[in-house]
Amino acid sequence: MTSLNKNDIEFLIDCLKTGKEVPAIYKYSLFPTKQKEYELVYAGKMRKEDVIADTEEAKPVPLQIEKIFNGNKYPKFSKDWTNLLVFGDNLQILKTFYEDKDPLIKGKVKGKVKLVYIDPPFATESDFKGDKGQKAYTDKTKGAEFVEFIRRRILLLKEILADDGAIFVHLDWKKTHYIKIILDEVFGENNFKNEIIWHYPDKMQGNILGLPKNHNVILFYSKSQIFTWNGVKIALDKNRKINARIWNPETGKLDTLKDENGKVVYNEYSEKGADDVWTIPQAEVTKSDNTGYPTEKPESLLKRIISACTNPGDLVLDVFAGSGTTLAVAEKLGRRWIGCDIGKLSIYTTQKRLLQINQSKDLDNIKERYGKPAKSFGVVASGLYDLGKVFALQKDDYIRFVKDLFEIEESKTTSIGGVEVDGKKREFYTKIFPYWDLKNVSVDEKYLQELHKNIGKKIDGRFYIIAPANNVDFISDYYQINDVRYYFLKVPYQIIKELHKVQFKKLRQPQSKKQINNLDDAIGFHFVRQPEVKSEIKSTKDKIILKIKKFESAYSQNETGEKLENFESLAMLLVDLNYDGDKFMMTHYYFAQDLLGLKKKDDDEENDEEIKDELKKKTEITNEFPKKECTSKQIMAIYVDIYGNEFREVFNIK
Repeated sequence: MTSLNKNDIEFLIDCLKTGKEVPAIYKYSLFPTKQKEYELVYAGKMRKEDVIADTEEAKPVPLQIEKIFNGNKYPKFSKDWTNLLVFGDNLQILKTFYEDKDPLIKGKVKGKVKLVYIDPPFATESDFKGDKGQKAYTDKTKGAEFVEFIRRRILLLKEILADDGAIFVHLDWKKTHYIKIILDEVFGENNFKNEIIWHYPDKMQGNILGLPKNHNVILFYSKSQIFTWNGVKIALDKNRKINARIWNPETGKLDTLKDENGKVVYNEYSEKGADDVWTIPQAEVTKSDNTGYPTEKPESLLKRIISACTNPGDLVLDVFAGSGTTLAVAEKLGRRWIGCDIGKLSIYTTQKRLLQINQSKDLDNIKERYGKPAKSFGVVASGLYDLGKVFALQKDDYIRFVKDLFEIEESKTTSIGGVEVDGKKREFYTKIFPYWDLKNVSVDEKYLQELHKNIGKKIDGRFYIIAPANNVDFISDYYQINDVRYYFLKVPYQIIKELHKVQFKKLRQPQSKKQINNLDDAIGFHFVRQPEVKSEIKSTKDKIILKIKKFESAYSQNETGEKLENFESLAMLLVDLNYDGDKFMMTHYYFAQDLLGLKKKDDDEENDEEIKDELKKKTEITNEFPKKECTSKQIMAIYVDIYGNEFREVFNIK
C-alpha cells in the first residue's frame, strides 16, 4: 500500500470538493485490501458481493409463461420438469434463478445445473476497425464495459452451477485473454481445465495484414475438482491398428503383447481421444441444420461439449441461446435444458428449431433424421409482460406476481389497525388493493381518508398501495394526508424516480443483422404495449405483396425525449408463410435494414444513423414473398418494435 503525502491529501480533498474524478492510482491507498496474487483492474468493476446482492439496477424479475408445448406431441421429460426457453435480459433472469423464489424454478435450477455453455457477443465491432480509423484497444471504457458485462454473468452462473458442474465460455481472439483472467478470479486458476481451440479451416479471408484468423477459443473450467468427465472421442478417417501392450511386473515396463505363437497382438481402433484442438468446419452448420441465424455454431461442436461433461437427465444452461444449437443438441442427447436470450429473433428461431427437431439431422449420422419429437418445453417471458395475463391470474397467483414485480418482502405484521397488509417495500408497509372483491371501488380520496383513519398514526411517513392503474383515481404518484404519503404502485408500470436509483430501461431489438450482438442490459420490468400497425396484403399469381402503411410504437419518445416518427421504431418483420392457426413457425425474417434495401457500411454508427433517417422518411414499406412458398391458406406476420413489443396479424390468402 502506498502512503499518502501532504500533497496527495490536498489533491484528493480538492477532487472531492470540486467533483473531479479521483485517479485510479489512489484506489489501494484509500481502500486498502488484501490482494490476490494478481487481478484484472478496470473501470466500472463491481465488488462480487454487490453483483450477487440486489444493490445494482438489475433485479430478479417474475417469470411469466407465454405458452407450453406439451401433450401427446411433446411429452414431458418427467412429471416435475419442463424445459424452458426464456425471453429477457439474462442478468435479470440469472438473478431470478439465484434468488430461487419463483415457483416455476424454485428448487429446480440453483445448484442443479451440471453444464453451462455460453457463446456471448465477442465484443462490439466498433472496438475493432480496419485500416481506416483504426480503434483497436483504444476505447478502454468500451472494453471495460464488455469485460464487466461478461463478469457479472459469470459470477451468477457459478452460484447456479452444481458443485460438480462445469462451464465452457466461447470467445474469439479479441477479449479471450481478459475473460481468462476473470474466470481465474471467479472459479480459481486450479479449476481451469482446458483452452480448447476450435479450428474452422474453411473460412476464406482476402488480403489482410497478418495471418488469417480461423479459430475461436473455448475456456473450460470446473466448479470444483470433482466434476463429470466422459472424455471426448473423435472418429478416425480409417481404422488404426496399434500393438497391444502388457505390464511386466518384473521389469516394471510395458511389453508388447504376443499370442501363443509369438505373433504380435494388435488392437484395432475406429476412434481416438480428442486433444485440445478441434477441427470442425463451419460448413457443418449447412450440412446439418442451418437456421440462417447469424453466429450459429455446428451441432457437432456442442455434442462434444455436452457429451463430455453431462449424463442423460442432467441440466444444461445456455443464457446466450442464439439459434438454439445448445438446446437442440441437449434435447437430442437426452439432457434437460434452459435457454435464455434477449432477442425476439433468437426466441422464434429456437422455438421453430425445437418444434421441428424430429425432421432435423441425427447427431451421429447426418444422412439420417433425428426422428423424435421435442420433450415438452415452455416459452417464458421475464421483464416484459403481457398485462392481460397478469389480470387473468387467480387471486393467489396475482398477489405473488405483483409482490415479485414490486419487490415486496414478507413481514411478520399482517394487519395494522384492522387493515390487512401484504408485506414491506424498503421497510414501509404495502397493501395490494383487492380489486377482485371491490368491483365498484377505486383508490380515491375517500378510500385513502378511511385508510388513514385506521393506520395513519401507526405507520412511518410512507405507505404503498399496489393497484391496477384504472383503479387509481390520482394522476400523481402519491397522495399526502398530514405527514403520511400514500404511494401508488400502479399496474401497468408507473413508478417515479424517487423509488429507484435509475430510470427503467427497455431492452432493445436490432434493426440490422450487424446489431444482433450489441451488448445490452435491460433494467426493471415493462408491460407489453402493442405498436399501432396498418397494413394490407395482396395476392397475385406468383407473388404475395405485404404493404405496411403505418408503424408507431406505443412508446412515442426515444431515450433523449425526441418524438419517434412513423416507422422509426420498427426493428423486424417476422413471417410464417404456412401458418397453421396454432403455432408460429417463422419462415422468413427481415430487419428494418432489409426492408429498406440498405447495404451494410464499414462504419457501423454511420449505418445505424442511415437506417433511422430512412425509416423517418418512409410513408409505406412494401415486402414481397414468392407465392409458391405459401402452402397454407393463412399467413402470420409479427411486427416487432425496438423495445420488443409485438403486433401480430393473420391474413387469409386466396
